[in-house]
Amino acid sequence: MIEILLALAVGMVVGLLFSACKLPIPAPPAIAGVVGIVGIYLGAQAWPLLAKLFS
Repeated sequence: MIEILLALAVGMVVGLLFSACKLPIPAPPAIAGVVGIVGIYLGAQAWPLLAKLFS
């Protein structure tokens, strides 16, 4: 749980800094970003299964 709160805090600080410098936020659009993160997670979880299946 502490990792989630730290990630949120760091994200907020980065967002504030980018906004203060009038830069676009370093993130994809909301839905596309969430889907991309879910895809990365699912791929990482599928790798051990695929490695076991083909070895």
